Parts: sequence; structure tokens; C-alpha cells
Amino acid sequence: MSPTFEELTVGQEIGTRSIDVTRQDLVKYAGASGDFNPIHWNESFATSVELPGVIAHGMFTMGAAVQLVSDWAVDPAAVVDYQTRFTKPVLVTDTTGTDEAGAVIDVTGVVGALDADARTARIDLTVVAGGQKVLMKSQAVVKVS
Repeated sequence: MSPTFEELTVGQEIGTRSIDVTRQDLVKYAGASGDFNPIHWNESFATSVELPGVIAHGMFTMGAAVQLVSDWAVDPAAVVDYQTRFTKPVLVTDTTGTDEAGAVIDVTGVVGALDADARTARIDLTVVAGGQKVLMKSQAVVKVS
């Protein structure tokens, strides 16, 4: 059931999620998005351009993070705005042939502000991978009933 405006308070946690990311996920995302930049799948290329290794697409990370909000809102169309700043890349190690994730993205969502006139809630996301915040000022605005 969708949250109602009256149920919400500033500081209220809407949920948490850990997202396992593999190199296979990055290849699938590259196919879906058309972004075949080798920094997202080729270790030797990524290190040759002075990255620490293969990194997740920024938009993959952004989309994975906001899924927490979409699921909480129940209706993805209720998310009327979403913005973030990319601060650190998500390093995805090679775990081919194992059941392990190459990276884990941890997301926590909290009600950051409420607008009674517009009946919207600003959801502030904390997005961490490898112990570092990878997105800053990650905020979604959700229309609530």
C-alpha cells in the first residue's frame, strides 16, 4: 500500500537495501543503455586510464539506488524528481565463476522534507559502496496521497 502524507514525518526511515553487483550486471546494463565504454567491463583498459579497476556505470548506480524509493512509493510514477551528485566510482571486482558479488551498494532512505501544499515528500538517500559514499545529495521527490 502506498504511503499517505499524514503517515510521514521528517527523519522517518523508509527502508534500506543492499544491492549485489557483478560484472555480468554491468554487461547487461551496457546492452540495455548502449553505453559500452570499456571502463565498465575491461579491467586492463580501466587500469590503463588510471582507474582502480572496472567501475559501475554512474546511471546504473543512480537507478539501483532510486529503486528503493520507487518500491516504497508503490507507483514509480509518483517519483516526480530525482537528483544526485556522483562522488566516487563503484569498483566491481571480477568474481566470474563464483556466486559472490563484485560490489555491494547499500542504500538507506529517509524522509528529508515534507511539502503539505504539494503533498510531496523529499526522500534523502545515503548510498555507500566499499565503505564510501558514492552518491551525494541523492534526493527524490515523491507525490503522496
